[in-house]
Amino acid sequence: MEGYRRYAIYYAPDEGALGDFGKAWLGWDAEAGATRAQPRLRGLPRPVEDLTATPRKYGFHATVKAPFRLAEGSDIGILHASVVALSGQLRPVLIEGLRLSLLGGFLALTPRGDTRRLIEMAGNVVKALDGFRAAPTAAELARRDPDRLSTRQRKLLEKWGYPYVMEEYRFHMTLTGPLKAAEAEATRVVLGPVLEPLIDRPIRIRSLCLFGEAKDGRFHNLHRYSLSG
Repeated sequence: MEGYRRYAIYYAPDEGALGDFGKAWLGWDAEAGATRAQPRLRGLPRPVEDLTATPRKYGFHATVKAPFRLAEGSDIGILHASVVALSGQLRPVLIEGLRLSLLGGFLALTPRGDTRRLIEMAGNVVKALDGFRAAPTAAELARRDPDRLSTRQRKLLEKWGYPYVMEEYRFHMTLTGPLKAAEAEATRVVLGPVLEPLIDRPIRIRSLCLFGEAKDGRFHNLHRYSLSG
């Protein structure tokens, strides 16, 4: 687990149909550290390689603690041990299912029903592991485009290095890069029937994963931690 530029805590589906779909759709299997052949679906507005270019390197996931550089004096062994301890205190979260949603111009899977336990779980992870996060550089802060954030989001960015945490947290699993309105609708029409059998059911979030960003920018799933609190 050494030698990665940044680390993150993500939710990645356990082995099964949804996880298999996400790896194939994006063309990157973060668990195996290998590319995957992408599906050829009729009716997409652009080649699937183009639609998924932006999220591909991250792998199929939902962010819990956004990517961060390790603080001086920290190391991956201590981070790993801390996530082991933390996962023993966190309980699995059951959600009603997922839906295909348009978020800020890109398509993503978002949770159905009450998300309060998801928000609470993510907040606990952010707080518990924040000591491992190096302070963001001015360039890293600028990439968050703070002028477009709300006052509360700017305060969260300053405190936690990421604006979409605590009550601003929104669980989502990104499927595309930015799309024009017509492209988003066309993609939604194609993906909807494929995804519906996989997401129209309760989903238990029973593990979290430590991801690492390699030198080429691709993220790898380094370890899966069962939530057993």
